[in-house]
Amino acid sequence: MHVTEADTAQAIGSGDLPVLGTPRLVALAEQATVAAAAPLLAEGQTTVGTRIRFDHVYPTPVGGTVTAAAELAHRDDRLLRFTVAAHDAAGRLVGEGEITRVIVNADRFMAKL
Repeated sequence: MHVTEADTAQAIGSGDLPVLGTPRLVALAEQATVAAAAPLLAEGQTTVGTRIRFDHVYPTPVGGTVTAAAELAHRDDRLLRFTVAAHDAAGRLVGEGEITRVIVNADRFMAKL
């Protein structure tokens, strides 16, 4: 992702500085887990996030680029646990952690609401 003004901590209310906000970085990491989970799903299935442990360790200014990657670290039936890491264009670690998702039937899940 290319960091814009809309992605900053200042813009999303998670801080006062015009740098990539942690919630936006976590959302990018979640997008990586959704993409990594997709090949594991059958027709009608999706995943929902259930747990996030994430450390935001380096700032990224507006105009910077961040890339997130997810790797399946553990699977137990419907539970998928991913390790995630995000790096900037210079290769510096921006954030890392673990995100857990659960495979659900999309229609049944939505019917519960």
